[in-house]
Amino acid sequence: MKVIYKVISAISLFIFFTAGCSKKESETLQIQISYEAIKAAFGDNINLNSLAEYEGQTKPAYILKDNTVGNTISNAKATIGRILFYDKNLSINNTISCSSCHKQEFAFSDTAIISSGVSGGLTQRHSMRLINTRFAVERKFFWDERAASLEIQTTQPIQDHAEMGFSGQNGRPGLSVLLSKLQGISYYNELFKFAYNDINVTEARMQECLAQFIRSIQSFDSKYDAGRALVANDNQNFPNFTQAENAGKNLFIAAPVFDRNSSRISGGLGCNGCHNAPEFDIDPNSRNNGIIGQANGTNRDFTNTRAPTLRDLTKNDRRVNNPMMHTGAIVGLRAILNHYNTINLNPAQNPNLDPRLAPNGIGQKLNLTENEINAVLAFLETLAGNNVYTDKKWSDPFLR
Repeated sequence: MKVIYKVISAISLFIFFTAGCSKKESETLQIQISYEAIKAAFGDNINLNSLAEYEGQTKPAYILKDNTVGNTISNAKATIGRILFYDKNLSINNTISCSSCHKQEFAFSDTAIISSGVSGGLTQRHSMRLINTRFAVERKFFWDERAASLEIQTTQPIQDHAEMGFSGQNGRPGLSVLLSKLQGISYYNELFKFAYNDINVTEARMQECLAQFIRSIQSFDSKYDAGRALVANDNQNFPNFTQAENAGKNLFIAAPVFDRNSSRISGGLGCNGCHNAPEFDIDPNSRNNGIIGQANGTNRDFTNTRAPTLRDLTKNDRRVNNPMMHTGAIVGLRAILNHYNTINLNPAQNPNLDPRLAPNGIGQKLNLTENEINAVLAFLETLAGNNVYTDKKWSDPFLR
């Protein structure tokens, strides 16, 4: 009875004091109401009286790309997105969450070639790193770009039969069952009431919140960023870079020159054509990169045309967030350069091969020297950040 009395008293005080208040004053008073279910589930990890900062994060002035498209990040909705991202209730048997395949300690990717789903299910492709997804021209998601937006993408793994299981197939429940399930969980009642003024859990709201949380995951504290802040553009040598790092940057950015007689390339590597600095996001016009298999080693697949940013390929201690590519077939940065150094497939074998990888209709031969390889590797390592691995606002709120 005492608990009920306290809740009724708090609500009564809120109604009384907010009757003549401005919106800002009302919000200030509203957050003083206790949220017992949230406290019980998350302890001090989630505090609606003092929300983590998602909407007000700063970014460098030279970062101009943004694919938010109307779903502006708010602290309240991104907080819901964080909880949804880590909540195993989103799978049919309460064993898998989004974070099962996208782990913070690996730049929100997975060390497994293909990730485990419900009841022994497996993903078809390697889990993509979720770094700076907001800061890109490309708005489509999944390796094959089958989702028109991040919002649409967020609930598709939940409805995948092998991944999280709410497929509505082979006797399994559909998404509507999950929505009812979540609406029956008391901490979601409090969260949705706080953010939306009612407790209704819908797919659109889930998509909105998950997309906001994922777009909030940003990484701009690398050695590259420290150097880029000191110069006018990427073509200038960075004062904080070593000679090798600047040489690698120049090779990365400079366009290649194709020799028709030798079918070889000189000059730069042209990496910037598909992974444009300073965001290092994927060019939305990119086609297949010469890797045509699937992660499970079967079938020929030419549809993989998207890629995550090249930021945080490695950690600052030079450990690589392996494996890479949609197949998980490449381990180590040197193996990446070896792949692009010699594209063995010709366009006849791969009808969707990006033409930039097949000048004059022949698979490119970059003819890299050992010094050039080492320089590019040194540059790629400057894209490693720190905060993305440790910031609490992107961490698992269920861990107490």
